[in-house]
Amino acid sequence: MDRLFVTGTDTGVGKTVASAALLHAFRARGLCAVGMKPVASGCERMPDGWRNEDALALQAASDPVPPYEDVNPYALPAPLAPEIAARDAGVDVQLGVLVSAFERLHPLADMVLVEGVGGWAAPLTATLDQRHLVEQLRLPVVLVVGMRLGCINHARLSARAIQDDGARLVGWIANEVDPDMARRDENFALLSARMPVPCWGRLPHAPGAQAQALATSLALP
Repeated sequence: MDRLFVTGTDTGVGKTVASAALLHAFRARGLCAVGMKPVASGCERMPDGWRNEDALALQAASDPVPPYEDVNPYALPAPLAPEIAARDAGVDVQLGVLVSAFERLHPLADMVLVEGVGGWAAPLTATLDQRHLVEQLRLPVVLVVGMRLGCINHARLSARAIQDDGARLVGWIANEVDPDMARRDENFALLSARMPVPCWGRLPHAPGAQAQALATSLALP
């Protein structure tokens, strides 16, 4: 496996936290690993241009460190759904641009990790879904599940949608986004018994924790 796509059960479930931890986990195995956030909305204007916090986190977790423009080809200012943010910015998101950026990153590393936006079915444009990028780049998929009330339903529906779209779901990661979730261990056990793929780890609720430290909570296949 030299490539991976990380999606989530929803927005705000910790895809970037999991993605950065995965990059460090691959690096701990002696691999060169770089991250990519093809489309990111909610960016800040900096001296070098528009920059997204999640994309910067992936860039920082990468070794070697790739150019930002390849990590995040489309940096959209407004913190909105990508399709709306792109329309507001007058930007036409093109699949070919995303594929070209990936192809520049691929020779740099043993593993290229691509982080999606929102949940699996969140569109990139009126005619471009994330599944199109996954299909074009032949990306195996890992699903990040935000552990909170309702997560069992969201995880099972997401897993089914990924597989129904013809993508290869290879694993899932539990992320403890709600420290007050009742009976977390029981929910995790129920979900583990029902997911069609293995769990790659369970990330603790640890705001501000370094990605390298969180990587120890992952168990890569």
